[in-house]
Amino acid sequence: MNKKIGVILANLGTPDAPTPQAIKPYLRQFLSDPRVVDLPKWRWLPLLDFIILPKRSKHIAKTYQSIWTKQGSPLLAISKQQQQALQNYFNHQNQNVMVELGMTYGNPSMQTAVQKLTDLQVEKIIVLPLYPQYSSTTTAPVFDAFANALKAQRNIVPFEFIHSYHLDQRYINALVNSIKTKIQDDEFLLFSYHGIPVRYENLGDYYREHCRQTTLAVVDKLGLLETQWTMTFQSRFGKQEWLQPYTDKFMQKAAQKGIEKLAVICPGFSTDCLETLEEIDEENRAYFLQNGGKSYQYIPALNATQEHIEMMAKLVIDKVN
Repeated sequence: MNKKIGVILANLGTPDAPTPQAIKPYLRQFLSDPRVVDLPKWRWLPLLDFIILPKRSKHIAKTYQSIWTKQGSPLLAISKQQQQALQNYFNHQNQNVMVELGMTYGNPSMQTAVQKLTDLQVEKIIVLPLYPQYSSTTTAPVFDAFANALKAQRNIVPFEFIHSYHLDQRYINALVNSIKTKIQDDEFLLFSYHGIPVRYENLGDYYREHCRQTTLAVVDKLGLLETQWTMTFQSRFGKQEWLQPYTDKFMQKAAQKGIEKLAVICPGFSTDCLETLEEIDEENRAYFLQNGGKSYQYIPALNATQEHIEMMAKLVIDKVN
């Protein structure tokens, strides 16, 4: 690898602090993205600004406060660990690669990442959205943010965009190995993915199929029977129908179906964050245990584990030439 390569690790983003004042602008940037909410702006933005943001900013601040660390939000802290670990990997391999973080919303921004790599005079940029399964609500906004960042550049260098890696064997193996080290023989395994509105699927988003393919690939390698696992969708927002079955509804009725011991993994999240640490490991744990469940464990995201970092590195290397 003779060229100087720039890599952008892209993720959703996070507020700068667990306060309503910091969360409100972050939420506005996120929820005003038409990729996320595609209602007409004249109808949506007044509702967002005057009703949703004042209420949700206070509520979400409390949930962030329950998981906030000395290093900031878990998503940002772990993302920085991933960035440093991937940089160390390339340095150790004597590869001329510069790794930056670029968030779709909040800081560090995609524009900042592009500018840093441009200043370093890289000869090619590879964008790696840390969403294994493609969705128009996650991966596509990364592309939009990257394209918008390029508008400020005259000297646009060649670039590659990693679309998805939901069936990459290195990713599947990392999930399988993570599960094997945690799960007990008598635990039922739940795969919980972030949901999207069904309407988006009807308009062409094939996210559910990517989730299904990932799940089946992992189940096959684990040798699980149909009675030992299922797949659900979490984090719905608003009144419209989202992908089902819903994770929280499953938790409330699982014990009635004979599931007393549960292990939960969220393969769509490359980094532990609000939706895994608070929603899955706290809120949904309570739903399960309060409705007759006996034991519950959340299997962490792949985060900055060595196997995950090596997988990222190989995805990048595949795009270098």
